[in-house]
Amino acid sequence: MPHVAAVVNPRSGGGRTGRAWRVISQTIEKELGPVRTHFTAAPSTPHFLPAAKLTSRALKTGAQLVIAVGGDGTIDEVVNGFFEDGAPINPEAHLAILNAGTGGDFRRTFDMPEETAEGVKRIASGDTRRIDIGKLTFIAEDGQETTRYFNNIASFGLSGETVRAVNNATWQKSFGGNFAFTWATLMTAWRHKPRPVKIETDEGFETVANIGLAAVANGRYFGSGLKVAPDAEPDDGLFDLVIMRDLGFMDLLTGGGDLREGKHVNGPKVEVVRARSVTATPLGTEPVLIDVDGEGPGRLPARFEILPGALTLRC
Repeated sequence: MPHVAAVVNPRSGGGRTGRAWRVISQTIEKELGPVRTHFTAAPSTPHFLPAAKLTSRALKTGAQLVIAVGGDGTIDEVVNGFFEDGAPINPEAHLAILNAGTGGDFRRTFDMPEETAEGVKRIASGDTRRIDIGKLTFIAEDGQETTRYFNNIASFGLSGETVRAVNNATWQKSFGGNFAFTWATLMTAWRHKPRPVKIETDEGFETVANIGLAAVANGRYFGSGLKVAPDAEPDDGLFDLVIMRDLGFMDLLTGGGDLREGKHVNGPKVEVVRARSVTATPLGTEPVLIDVDGEGPGRLPARFEILPGALTLRC
C-alpha cells in the first residue's frame, strides 16, 4: 500500500528528537497527510544499521517517500536501507531528510533549512534531485571486510579519530554541534600523527602520502559545517577526493577558518582530484580509521565507488 514513512532516531540531538516528535509528526502530517512512524530502538554497529532495517521494511510494504529524521548518521543508515543485494529495493521511491542531529552537514550542500517546519514545507513542495551514492568496502572493527553505502562524505585519517571522540563526547554536545566537533578535532589533532597511505583512482592518479586527512566527497560539508570539498556536486557521477598531507595541530589551529570557508583547497598541503573510484591502502602498522557520514565503523584498506544517480532526494 503506497504511503509515507518516517524513520526516526529519537536519541538524535541529545534526545531532543524523541521529546519533540509529537509536534514534529503533526507538522509533517499537516503538509503530507498520514505518516507511518518507525523508531530506531538501538545504536548502530558496523554490521547492524537499525534505521536501514526499518527503511527496507517500509519500502517493501509500499513506502513511496521515506523521511529520515535524525542526524547525518541516521540519514546514512536510511540510505543504506534503500538498497539490498547491490540494487535499489524500489527505484521509484524518494528520500527526504529532516535534520535533527549534531552536525547537519548533508543538508548544507542542498541549502536545505535547519528549522523543522521549513524543512517539511521543502519536502512537501515535491522538488526532487537525482543524486549519486557512494559504495564503500572497508575493514570493520572486528576485522571483517564489510560493505555499506554513503550519501555525503567518507574520509580517513584525523576525521576517523575525531568522529569517535565526538560520538563519545558528553557535556561538549550541550554547547552545540560546532563546539563539539571543534573541541574533538583539536583534542584529537594534538595527539594525531599523519600516517602513510597509498591512494589510487580509476583515472590513473596514484600517490603515497602521509595523510593527515583525506575526504572522498559526494557532498561538500562535514564536521558540523566544514566545507572540505567546496566544488563537490552530488549528481556529477564523480567523487571529489581531497587529500591533506602532513596535517598537524598548528595547521588546524591557524587554518580552521580556511577549512570552514573551503579556501584550504588552495593550500600547499592540499590536493584535489576527481574520480569514480578510489582505493586507499595503509602502509604503516598503525590503523588508519574511517569516518562515514559522522560514524566510525572501521579502518583502511578501503575501496570507494560512485553509483551515479542511484537515489532520488526530495530537496
